[in-house]
Amino acid sequence: MFTWARRSARSLAVLLPLTGLASSAVGQEAATSFRLAGLDVSVLGDAGPFDVSVATRTVEPGLEIATLRLESPADETPPALSLRWSFPSHDVFGLWTTSSGFDKDLGPDWYMTTVTSMLARNAPVLAIYGANDDNRLTFAVSDALNAVTLGAGLREENGRVHARIDLFQERHRAVTSAEIEVRFDRRSLPYHAALGDVAAWWAEQPGYAPASVPATALLPMYSTWYSYHQSLDVEALLGEVEIARGLGYEAIIIDDGWQTLDSQRGYAFTGDWEPERIPDMKGFVDDVHDLGMKLLLWYSVPLVGEQSQVYERFRGKYLRYWDGQGAYELDPRYPDVREHIIETYRSAIRDWGVDGFKLDFLGRFVANDSTVLEVDGGRDLASVNEATDRLMTDIMRELQAVNPDVMIEFRQPYIGPLMRKYGNMFRAGDAPNGAVLNRVRTLDLRLLSGSTAVHSDMLMWHYEEAVEDAARQMLNILFSVPQMSVRLAGVPEEHLAMIRYYTEYWNRNRDVLLHGRLEPVSPLSNYPMVRASAGGKQIIALYEPMIATPSTAAALDRLDVINATHLSRVVLEAPSDMGPYRYVVTDVMGRTTSEGTTNLIAGVHAFDVPVSGMIALERRSGG
Repeated sequence: MFTWARRSARSLAVLLPLTGLASSAVGQEAATSFRLAGLDVSVLGDAGPFDVSVATRTVEPGLEIATLRLESPADETPPALSLRWSFPSHDVFGLWTTSSGFDKDLGPDWYMTTVTSMLARNAPVLAIYGANDDNRLTFAVSDALNAVTLGAGLREENGRVHARIDLFQERHRAVTSAEIEVRFDRRSLPYHAALGDVAAWWAEQPGYAPASVPATALLPMYSTWYSYHQSLDVEALLGEVEIARGLGYEAIIIDDGWQTLDSQRGYAFTGDWEPERIPDMKGFVDDVHDLGMKLLLWYSVPLVGEQSQVYERFRGKYLRYWDGQGAYELDPRYPDVREHIIETYRSAIRDWGVDGFKLDFLGRFVANDSTVLEVDGGRDLASVNEATDRLMTDIMRELQAVNPDVMIEFRQPYIGPLMRKYGNMFRAGDAPNGAVLNRVRTLDLRLLSGSTAVHSDMLMWHYEEAVEDAARQMLNILFSVPQMSVRLAGVPEEHLAMIRYYTEYWNRNRDVLLHGRLEPVSPLSNYPMVRASAGGKQIIALYEPMIATPSTAAALDRLDVINATHLSRVVLEAPSDMGPYRYVVTDVMGRTTSEGTTNLIAGVHAFDVPVSGMIALERRSGG
């Protein structure tokens, strides 16, 4: 976010005036540069009327921050600037961004891997790592509100990694000053530790403090989307709530469909937010509460359908029409638009007693080439991004005034550092029946989300699926909060037994799984092994046939190895003599298949473990 200068004497290790930058094509020598974390960074662009300066400071060896300051005598549109640098590709194997998904390879610079971040899209960070998952360079930008593009690629001609940060690339309102920080981390530490430090750095930025996380946001939930879509039925849902509560689920998310009788999956009738499919919403919420669960409602924040009654009220206050969906997108720069949205959610808590919201389509709040970025015609803010920030900040403040434990969920890709201020639950993007995709997305989210609750996409599978294969949906998201979306009253008994077993296991171990030290191994291979450790216990999940390697040479009190591979064998390598352990092997439904004792001397040990089962080892007294 743009901020005024906040300099102190000790931060001005280097101060470079960059007045009058000349335009420069890619590949040409830039007129101005500065040095950051041992790298020469060139600044390209035409500053126009702005004076540009850079101050750098060293946080610790290998970790440095540059502050770019732009100042103009009068309001002017900030100039497009680009930072460029390169370094030798020594032990460089992969690249991580919030949008890289399955493709975490470092490509050529002529087809540079990039991530564009703004308020409701991704996060402004890029990590480059080596063969052993060690950090090579993690660079990040403080501005998570406006559009920022980060990129990197390998240049064939010289074997160097070339990287860039593009600032002010989209139209922006006129300002007299702006300040942005750029953070370079070249320390020798795991890539996931470097990313965790970036998340903590963002959380300390003024105006970026994350929202508090209610206890229920960190507990398993049931969602209606894949199980019912828009065809919601009150009696059936209450039956699902009763079963889910008995399995250890603490809340139900009522997704799209409650507000309309239309089932065409579009949004032409969205915007009035009357509970057409659940007419007695207050009574329904009360019934859910009586069964011991909390309730969240889905809303599409910016959308007003062309068939809704409220459409005429806001005519002329829309950003654009969403062709194919039958809906218009509200412009949050109008105060009455913001108040209407806030009151919609406030009244749902006040009148119906709901406990939280699943807020969708935040990414539709964006300016385009025809958006007039001026305070005029009833708009009190020129910037759509700033208006959205104002809206979402006010929503959280107003709702917490009514219910301090209100839960607000966002899903990928609107999961950046500012989004942590407005919501306390981040969910993986849609991955129906996609166990591996759900794993990658939840782990990607965990790396930057700090204390914010990270949820899986809703779990679903075909009911004739083998129970071991159905279990993969749960095992692949162990390190996030499960959201279940199968019809519990209709799944086979063995599926229900599997859900019961692994939900109970997850609840019993959630402090380790959610709050322990997380180590997702080999992002380039989609995290085939993941470790979490806390309080003398380590949980290792294997997703591909490979050797399970505890991340500590010290003897663990307890060690669980989850076999989410297709083989009925687990191979464990003790990094040192760990001593005698008692072990219990269980299958996919929690039935014991074998037990005994073993002496984990340094080296490799093999165990027969059923597919989708686990081996739990506990150190024997005196061992």
